[in-house]
Parts: sequence; C-alpha cells; structure tokens
Amino acid sequence: MKEKRWIIATPEREKVQQLKNQFNQFDEALCTIFVSRGLDNAEKLQEYFRPDYSLLHNPFLMKDMQLAVERILAAINSGEKLVLFGDYDVDGTTAVATLYRFLTSVYEEANIFYYIPDRHEEGYGISRKGIAFAKTIGASLFISLDCGITAIEEAELIKEKNIDLIICDHHLPGDALPIATAILNPKQPGCSYPYKELSGCGVAFKLITALSRALKTEETSVYKYLDLVATSIGADIVPITGENRVLSQLGLEVINTSPATGLKALINTTEKKGAIDMYFISFLIAPRINAAGRLSHAKIAVELLLENDPVKAAGLAEQLNQFNNERKQLDETITKEALDILVGDKSFARKKTTVIYCDQWHKGVIGIVASRLIENYYRPTIVLTKDGDLITGSARSVSGFDLHKAISHCSTHLEKFGGHKAAAGLSMIPENYDEFASHFEAIVSETITEESLSPKIYIDAIINLEDITFDLFHTISSMEPFGPGNYKPVFASMHILPSNWTRIVGDKHVRFHFNIPGMKGINGIAFNMKDKFEAIAQNTFIDIAFTIDENVWNGNSSLQLKIIDFRASQSL
Repeated sequence: MKEKRWIIATPEREKVQQLKNQFNQFDEALCTIFVSRGLDNAEKLQEYFRPDYSLLHNPFLMKDMQLAVERILAAINSGEKLVLFGDYDVDGTTAVATLYRFLTSVYEEANIFYYIPDRHEEGYGISRKGIAFAKTIGASLFISLDCGITAIEEAELIKEKNIDLIICDHHLPGDALPIATAILNPKQPGCSYPYKELSGCGVAFKLITALSRALKTEETSVYKYLDLVATSIGADIVPITGENRVLSQLGLEVINTSPATGLKALINTTEKKGAIDMYFISFLIAPRINAAGRLSHAKIAVELLLENDPVKAAGLAEQLNQFNNERKQLDETITKEALDILVGDKSFARKKTTVIYCDQWHKGVIGIVASRLIENYYRPTIVLTKDGDLITGSARSVSGFDLHKAISHCSTHLEKFGGHKAAAGLSMIPENYDEFASHFEAIVSETITEESLSPKIYIDAIINLEDITFDLFHTISSMEPFGPGNYKPVFASMHILPSNWTRIVGDKHVRFHFNIPGMKGINGIAFNMKDKFEAIAQNTFIDIAFTIDENVWNGNSSLQLKIIDFRASQSL
C-alpha cells in the first residue's frame, strides 16, 4: 500500500483566536476544527449543534414541485393507478418505501404499485420492463425515484404509452433533460432550491412534505419517515452538511426511538447494543439492504421496509442478513483473485489505472471489489465481468479525479455508461475490452495529477496527548452525525515514544500504549498495521494520526486512540 500524505488543516489563526476568546469552554484544537469547517461564529455553531425542523427548507422552493404535487393530487382525486419506480440500491429502495408509506396513508393502497428493476437483468435506471409493467396494470402516472434524470429515451417511451412521468432524482443531469410532467432535482438548471446535496430519498421526503402541506395535514406527521431518509444519507455517502445534517440528526432520533418495523428487524440482526449512529447505518445496515439487489432482488428490501408485522419482518431481515453474509464471502474471494491477477501482470506497475476483467465474477459485488483494489493500489479502478452478451463493470475513483469525465472520453467503445465523479457503471461488447482499457489508461495518464494518485489523510488539529480528556471526547461526540463534509475529527500527535507495553495483537494489529508524564497513559489500536509497525525501528519516536474513541470494559470507561496512520517522526 502507498504511504499516505498528511494534510494538516491551516485555518486563519485570527479566527481561531476570536472563537476561543468568545467561547471559553472550547480549547484551541476544537476552535481550529470549527473554523476549518466554516463554523466561525455563534450563529453557525448554534445551527450546527442544535439542528431543528425549522432549518428545513420550504419544499416548494424546488423547481417543478408545485407541478408534481398538482399531478399527484389529480391522480388521487380521479382514482388513477400510480407506479413508483426506484433504483435497486439503499437510496432507491428507501425512497420508494418512504413515498409508498406516505401515499398509502392518504390514498387507496390498491391503486399504488412499486417496481424495482432487477440489477442483473435490467441494470441501472428506468427500464423497459418497468415501463411495460406500468402499462400492463393500467397506470397513468409513473414516478421515478433516485433515477431518471438522464432517461431521455425511456421518458419518450413512457409518453408514447400515454403515461405521465414525474422524476425525483439527485444525480447530475446531462446536456438535455427528459420530457416529464415534473422533474424534482435540485441539481437541474434553473432550480433555486437552497441545498443541492439531498439524497434520492431526501428528494422523496421533500415531495411528501409538499403533499402534506397541500393536503393540509399536520406537517409533523411526515417526520416519522425520517428513519429511512437518514438511512439513505448514511448509505449513499452524500455530504452531511446543511439540510442533510438536520435530516440525518432528526432521522437518527426516529431510528433510536420508533423506527419502522422492518428497519428495527434489520437492526436486530446485528445484535447492536446502544445508540445507533451514522457509522452503524453506513457499515452494518446499508450493506444488508444492498445485499438483496446484489445477490437476489432488491424488491425484498422494499418488502422489508414496508412490513408492519414483526414476525414477517424478522424473516425478511434474516434473508437480507444471509445475503449479506454470502456477499462478504464473494467479496473476499473475488478481491483475492483480482489481487493475484494484478501481482502477475508485469505491466501493471507502470500504469495509472486498474482495469481488470474475469467472466466468472459475480456482477453484484464488483463495485465493492473495485473499492478494495483502490485500498491496495490507489488509482482509478474498473472491475468488469460477463453479463449475457456484454461485459459490464463498476468503476471507482480516487480523490480529486473526475472518473465520469474520463470514461465519457472513451464512450465510443461502450454500449452504456453513467454515474458521477467518484463512481460509475459501464458496459461494452467483449471485442471492445482491450481498446477501452488502453484508451482509458491513456486518458487517465494524460489528465491525472501525481497528487491525485497519492492517498491522503486530512488532519483537523495537532494535539498533545495530555490534552485528550473526556470533556474533549464529549464535545466531539456532540458533533455527530459524522460523514462526508463532517467527518469525525482526526488529530495528530508528534514526536511521541510508544511504551514497552506496545505489542502486536492477533495476526495483523498493533496495540499501542503511550506514557503521559504525571498522568495515566493512553492506549491506541492500529488495525491491519503489523507490517508497518515492524518496519519502524524499536525505540523510535513516531507521529500518529488518530480519532478518539471510548472503550468500555467490565463497566469501566476509558479513552483510547483509533490510529489511522503512523510514521517515523518527522518533527523534533
């Protein structure tokens, strides 16, 4: 693995000092973190630490919201049939479940249908099978969720079937927009909605908020659906800033007090004890929901999220749990196979990309494998497998590189592609594989910077070990929920000497202990860093980058460091 470059935040010292003078309870390290995140005055800190429903924007500020509401209400008043079409990932399935739960509370359930495409047979986006389903059941309104913004041809087909289309999406639009009755997407041209980074389920939530206002129902009645909105935010890795921070914080409150029956059943499969946070959602709940579409069909996830019977919900949740266990085994096996192939490729070391293909790999996990390969070889990565007559793949990028743009330059070799800067999907005929791989390598080599090929750790503040206290930990904890745009603060301590109690534990990990003069020492754990530790001479001063965690053992609570990286000391 490549050595990581440490980027230490350097906010304006004057602003840090002003904040420290204004708030005596915050030390310099905390004030440094706040200023780095734009929280440089009392008003911003108030909104940040106390997110409230009053901070949610008026849904009618979103372009076409009035049109969407009017069309849905017209459908309800005239007894029309509606189809909710959602993507097969967490964001799409939670968006469908959220809108379905609301609509069935104000309209006859017999007239509301949902359709989730088969990941393997239909692929991403509005599918022809989904459109045919809508026509077969006699639907006159088709609502796409977490997809549709680039569905030009599919929108034309829906129109030909005399079905109206409402698009709810949050992905970047193309040069042209589909023909639709209404398009709800804060990223579309001409949309003045103040916050642009909503998840797909977040857009669906704004729609049900607008519908509740139009129906003159108590707006607070829609807040119970925030459990799924928070789940989508944690899963889809959208920034937890602005309105998303409010939605995720309030959604976590619902999850921890009165979650939907199906979501509660899924949580129970993890044997989780204590409060649910965004880390738990991102790394334990989201993979279970996604596993349905990866190994079977994502409609099972929607069935679970809509199920009100605890016994039935428990059965569906266990299905997803088993799918996730199978997914983890496939992920591990395929990642090892891919790494073995790359080690045997003599030309690989000279390349700026990783493009790898095996016709036997499971399509449902190749995106995860691409992310694993980036952990080992930090470069734009595409993992491909056979899918019928085509080769299909998932692509993942590195920080600061526009992957979607690079793939678009190679589009002449592709049948289909889509995505965004950080991730994409693509397909091609087998005969085009070699030309595509060569062209993609050439494009990336011409445009990527050495800086983008170097993994980075962003350090929020440098701190002395003796300044790590429970007061500091509790303030950091109050900064949750953490995620993109609001990551858990990372600290660095320089030129420190591990004590003789430091040792290797298990096969891969290092348990550190650091003495603090005049105080009780502090422990740290560095996962999967045995080789790195053995490469550093004993009795060597080191620099460490870490987050601060609480460790509870036998009823006793202590602070410990979760060490992200360490290196031979570069400071004196």
